[in-house]
Amino acid sequence: MSNILVVEDEPIIRDSLVRLLQRQGHDVTGVASVAEAEQNSINMYDLIISDLRLPGEPGTELISRALPTPVLIMTSYSTVQSAVEAMKQGAVDYISKPFNHDEMILTVKRILEKTSVEQQNSILQREIARNYPIDGMVAHCEPMLEVLQRIRSVAPGDTTVLIVGETGTGKELAARAIHSQSERRNKALVNVNCAAFAENQIESELFGHERGAFTGALEMKKGLIEAANGATLFLDEIGELPMDAQARLLQVLQHNEIRRVGSNKVIKVNVRILTATHQNLKQMIANGSFREDLFFRLNVIEINLPPLRERGNDIKLLADVALIKMAQRKHRKKMAFSDSAYQQMIEYQWPGNVRELENIVERAVILAKDETIEAEDLALNNVQTSSQQPLYELENRLSLDDYFVSFVKKYQPQFNETELSRMLGISRKSLWEKRHRLEIPSRKQ
Repeated sequence: MSNILVVEDEPIIRDSLVRLLQRQGHDVTGVASVAEAEQNSINMYDLIISDLRLPGEPGTELISRALPTPVLIMTSYSTVQSAVEAMKQGAVDYISKPFNHDEMILTVKRILEKTSVEQQNSILQREIARNYPIDGMVAHCEPMLEVLQRIRSVAPGDTTVLIVGETGTGKELAARAIHSQSERRNKALVNVNCAAFAENQIESELFGHERGAFTGALEMKKGLIEAANGATLFLDEIGELPMDAQARLLQVLQHNEIRRVGSNKVIKVNVRILTATHQNLKQMIANGSFREDLFFRLNVIEINLPPLRERGNDIKLLADVALIKMAQRKHRKKMAFSDSAYQQMIEYQWPGNVRELENIVERAVILAKDETIEAEDLALNNVQTSSQQPLYELENRLSLDDYFVSFVKKYQPQFNETELSRMLGISRKSLWEKRHRLEIPSRKQ
């Protein structure tokens, strides 16, 4: 259990509290003053419980001297002012005397649990910072280590980068990593999902418009490219950009200039452009839905993110990181995966990749009955017979629309519309529109 120091000058109260905490399994030392406490290694305790009023120095003196050990202040003078002052100085909490035993036990338990989670998170953050120094990107497998090396190489310049990978592999995270290590890192990263806008909106959003340029244009509006002047622009789902907007974007890349919709005035811009897609742009060029000259401008450097199913034990590392984050967010105690849960995650194909993994972990944290997440808590229905061909193996042999239909029909029994749209990297509106265009019935029908 925990190692606790009690600082109380009243022998009866001190001895009673020491015995109470010892009965809870803690290793407890009792002293009568701050000076006597400092004869011990006060920074090595898990918790210090100190009276406010002590002979010599007040108990609040221990707060700064014992860091990072938390200090719980006891006081017979339970005024709001004394509590506020103790908390201002950094006390983890305060408790009024006389206190009942249950109140003290519960307070100590809560502080120790909270401190344990914070220490665990701090250790994890240091581990991530040391082993995964690029914006927390977890990478032990060889393909991801190559990705990190390419990010380090390309980040300092202004080279245009195309990030490709399946939905949910972390394309936006890679773009943020490039920006954070670039010379533009003190400026904004302007993030635009091209799939989030209707075809007749995207040009106005990106390039801006003049007053009266079209019905409803009641005033001049700067576009997002102009807003990103001097900074970095990340165009996610670049394959969704309409042909007219593609021609305008080519002008930006070739001449560093834009024209607002409805204007002939040229505006010079200085923008670094990063793009991403889960689509096959070469196939789109072949069928006439993407400009080849734009592709060559965008694809100066390509970063290809591997799917999660090909990342081996990175799955376990990513799951551990997600578990700690989700457990804290949901105010759960320290949690862990069972061996069977790890095994199920390794064997699962993860069609939604890292984004799906995070959603699954969040759901498991909510549904788990105790601190151990079992395989059944993950609810990964990944059983495939030899006659069943995994969907990802069919991807390259299907048209984009066929793949979309196959994906939605396969996974809509397991996921709601929000989860499906996240896994596909599109908005719920785009998912709804494609359902109607491709005549895919919803699971409610």
